Amino acid sequence: MKQAHIQLDETVNAPCALMPGDPKRVDVIASCLENVEELTFNREYRSIAGTYKGMRAIGISTGMGGSSVAIAVEELKNIGVHTMMRIGSAGALQEGIGLGDLVICEGAVRDDGASRCYIDPIYPAVPDYRLINHCVEAAKDLGFRHHIGIVLSHESFYYDEDAQDSEKWSRKGVLATDFETAALYTVGRLRGVHTASILNNVVLWGENTEDSIGSYQGGEDATAIGEKREVLTALEAMYRLEQEL
Repeated sequence: MKQAHIQLDETVNAPCALMPGDPKRVDVIASCLENVEELTFNREYRSIAGTYKGMRAIGISTGMGGSSVAIAVEELKNIGVHTMMRIGSAGALQEGIGLGDLVICEGAVRDDGASRCYIDPIYPAVPDYRLINHCVEAAKDLGFRHHIGIVLSHESFYYDEDAQDSEKWSRKGVLATDFETAALYTVGRLRGVHTASILNNVVLWGENTEDSIGSYQGGEDATAIGEKREVLTALEAMYRLEQEL
């Protein structure tokens, strides 16, 4: 049955999905696949399908925020997708994480609203251990600079205590911030989906977020390279997991 928001059904016949936020990032996914076909574009959900080493995969944007990701997880699960990976952007909370570096998320602080709708905040937001291990090994094998640790998934750029919260979580060793990883991990775990999240760092710790994101959108610096690297890492990790399942 065609799903209400992503407008896809079981005939897509793909076990894996890459989930960027920005619909334009679907073009980067397409450049890494063979036999690419456009599927749908409804609201924030633009989707394509293609193959990587013979494995069929969907690329589908989810927009910004945990609620949109949660909807995508639910509807993709309904059409038979069992492995879902976020490929998004992040702002660093630690020195030494460069622009375009990959952050491989082994857990997330659940400071979002979407995951709290599903279950108590004490429930952990963690990835599938096999898939996240494949992400680490793929990044190593491909020679991509990466960092492994916990990220903070929060709710908005512009709330008044953002700077104070960033300082707090930086002191606790959290690597970076995004909006969506906690929701993906929480809902994915509850629904029995294999999940992982790889983030491309687009803001250096201590720099202005708005200025850095504006540069990233221009696509002319190290962050554009990081964007393609996270896609390649995700595809290779999903392919390796599929060989085990």
